[in-house]
Amino acid sequence: MEDLSNYRKSYEKSELLESSIPEDPINLFNRWFHEVEDFDGAGEVNAMTVSTIGLDGFPKSRVVLLKKFNEEGFIFYTNYNSEKGRAIANNSKVCLSFFWGSLERQVIIKGIAQKIPENISDGYFESRPDGSKLGAIVSNQSEIVPSRNYLEENLKQLEREYEGKEIPRPKHWGGFLVTPIEVEFWQGRPNRLHDRIRYSFQEDYSWKINRLAP
Repeated sequence: MEDLSNYRKSYEKSELLESSIPEDPINLFNRWFHEVEDFDGAGEVNAMTVSTIGLDGFPKSRVVLLKKFNEEGFIFYTNYNSEKGRAIANNSKVCLSFFWGSLERQVIIKGIAQKIPENISDGYFESRPDGSKLGAIVSNQSEIVPSRNYLEENLKQLEREYEGKEIPRPKHWGGFLVTPIEVEFWQGRPNRLHDRIRYSFQEDYSWKINRLAP
């Protein structure tokens, strides 16, 4: 058995204090996002873990890329017929999490996912490279396939079929908007006395802010 008990690190890069945070979590997320981007431009700062409750009753997490965020929430794109897409259709409560090790930060977002309007999915799909468009069409995401060669041959066939033509967005592919109801910001601190600030959405459309014990 591999013993990892000696893996330790002292977190000392920053702090998170109530005196320096905004009233809503989207502004703080925006600040953190761009601070990480400026500090670690080589990394995929928009990589996040999406957790759902599957049709089998088990939670499942996977890394996807955040494609947009604003005061309404957080948008990512996927195959609606995939395991995650079917899980969200069955239970729209999801969790998003970002871990930015370069600045010793984590953000955990609980929210409700819903499909975005088709015209917005169309606009994003049109902006993608042709290879990514064809990949979305050829892949029945999460389904069992006989081999890698099977996928590559199907892609080649689609490349011939759509050569010189516009590639339409498949109806089973599009975006989800996750509307946050709770956002927790975690900043690593020395001696494991980490800063944890939680924003909870209230019925009067304001955000309640609490500090949590580490």
